[in-house]
Amino acid sequence: MRIPAHSVCTAIRDDIVSGVFARGSRLTEEVLARRYGVSRVPVREALRTLESEGFVVTRRHAGACVAEPTDQEAADLLEIRTLLEPLGAARAAQRRTEAHLKVLRGLVRLGQERVRRGEGEDLRSLGGWFHETLAQASGSPALIALLTQLRHKIAWMYTVEQSSLPADSWAEHGALVDAVARGDAERARALAAQHAERAAAAHRPRRPERPASVPGPPRVRASQQAVNTAGVRH
Repeated sequence: MRIPAHSVCTAIRDDIVSGVFARGSRLTEEVLARRYGVSRVPVREALRTLESEGFVVTRRHAGACVAEPTDQEAADLLEIRTLLEPLGAARAAQRRTEAHLKVLRGLVRLGQERVRRGEGEDLRSLGGWFHETLAQASGSPALIALLTQLRHKIAWMYTVEQSSLPADSWAEHGALVDAVARGDAERARALAAQHAERAAAAHRPRRPERPASVPGPPRVRASQQAVNTAGVRH
């Protein structure tokens, strides 16, 4: 069975974001094909996609390498997100479905429960799921793609400090969902802008060390579906 290029792309991107492949390191088709258990064809397609996203650059005499973003490029990403997330929230207030609202409300309940119980281990992943679903509720494929790419690149370039006031953060999520449910686009935009600005302050530039070696090869699944998109109409 031929493994689709988008699955290989996801696997390589995840390894770049997690630091398996250090910034500036070479990405040869042969090594990547062996690592993920695929042919070189989907690897070649995946590298082209990752280059268009800014994760990979092609260098003369070296071929494909992991990009090395500057501090200014990293700072620009946070600023761009503070502009795009409010737009996504406003669009979500206008275009969301009941399925989107059900998922968003469920995530807010889960997050607030975890905070009350002092269980903060998965709050970050729940927050990521929340913002991904909110973006999907915008009903704009172009905006969804941009916000998804921003999320991956920010995770690659930054570490995020644990919120000292997680209850406040999840209260903001709840207020945002209420505005989206009422169809109040301007209120949703304002709340998302405030939330994005506060979240940006918790980001610290990541200074990854170059790994001595790359771990053994994982296998790439033929189908990878985002956990929060099942059953949600766009």
